[in-house]
Amino acid sequence: MSEPGTAGARVVLHTRPGCHLCDVAREVVTAVCADEGTAWTEVDVDAPGAVADGVRDRYTDLVPVVTVDGRHHEHWRIDPERLRAALRERAAAGG
Repeated sequence: MSEPGTAGARVVLHTRPGCHLCDVAREVVTAVCADEGTAWTEVDVDAPGAVADGVRDRYTDLVPVVTVDGRHHEHWRIDPERLRAALRERAAAGG
């Protein structure tokens, strides 16, 4: 299940402006994805497209939320080692 504007990104970070946990999560995702050579993107859950697509309804109380390969991975506090393990596990499993 891919959201509009996220094609090609294995990791999607769902955020909203002014969220301090989102700032921390962005640093974690940036570092881990750079180390792993993994594409990622960020989606503002309050942006008009995200609202129209139901992304805000799905994640509004959980931001920041990280999905890996279209599946909910973690929310609120993103652990770099868990993210790294998920990326490696799913890559080894072929997707």
